[in-house]
Amino acid sequence: MTASAGDGAYADATSGMPTGMETLDQVAALVRGCQGCSLAGGRTNAVPGEGNPKADVMFIGEGPGAQEDRQGRPFVGPAGKLLDGLLASMGANRQDVFIANMVKCRPPGNRDPAPAELAACTKYLDRQVELVNPKLIVTLGRFAFNRYFPGEGITKARGKLREIGDRKIFPVLHPAAVLRRDELRPTMVKDFEAIAEILAEGPKDTEKGPGGVQTNRVIPATPQATQLSLMDAPDPAAFLAPVEALAPEIPADAKEGPLSPEQLTLF
Repeated sequence: MTASAGDGAYADATSGMPTGMETLDQVAALVRGCQGCSLAGGRTNAVPGEGNPKADVMFIGEGPGAQEDRQGRPFVGPAGKLLDGLLASMGANRQDVFIANMVKCRPPGNRDPAPAELAACTKYLDRQVELVNPKLIVTLGRFAFNRYFPGEGITKARGKLREIGDRKIFPVLHPAAVLRRDELRPTMVKDFEAIAEILAEGPKDTEKGPGGVQTNRVIPATPQATQLSLMDAPDPAAFLAPVEALAPEIPADAKEGPLSPEQLTLF
């Protein structure tokens, strides 16, 4: 066997499968013990990710915040409450999907992850994607989207189904952007309705984008009888309520003045 870049993980020279990362639980254990970058020294808990190991859809965010660091779970703060409501709007919950982040430890002060920090976590996220093998990957915000399409802006790319290799990628805004600008909420609802349609009926209007990358634009379809609408979701009023009512304890740095379209690329 040959050593890989992972802490305690090795690649089998015959099969290529990293030993020590054959299951999601094993990946999580390696993440919790990882000392691969400077973020390890400041964390309370690493946040490997969680959810259905056979999920049809996998959500990838940027990195843990303060509450995620305390609990060791992804999206449990205000942005997580919003994500829960969005999942409910498409008739799903956390047990139906898998949720992970680009980096597994909280960057100090919720700053952007550094390139070395992203690189240190890549092996874990790569393996999680391989093991879950979802039909659809939903990227939450710029960093997760740029994992697959480097340099592209999220505001123009959101809501359009893409393909890279054998993976279908659907970019949406980060929930934190919606917490900062409540007028973006209908856009987010529309994108999650499209996710449900993609899973139910498959992509529409397939085109080849630049460089031969497939770009699929989703055309709204008639909801299936088994598909919950937004107003069928549990407590839809709570989801559609103003940000302050949904998450009254939003940190001050998440409620600063309105963002410009350029600033939204931060999410």
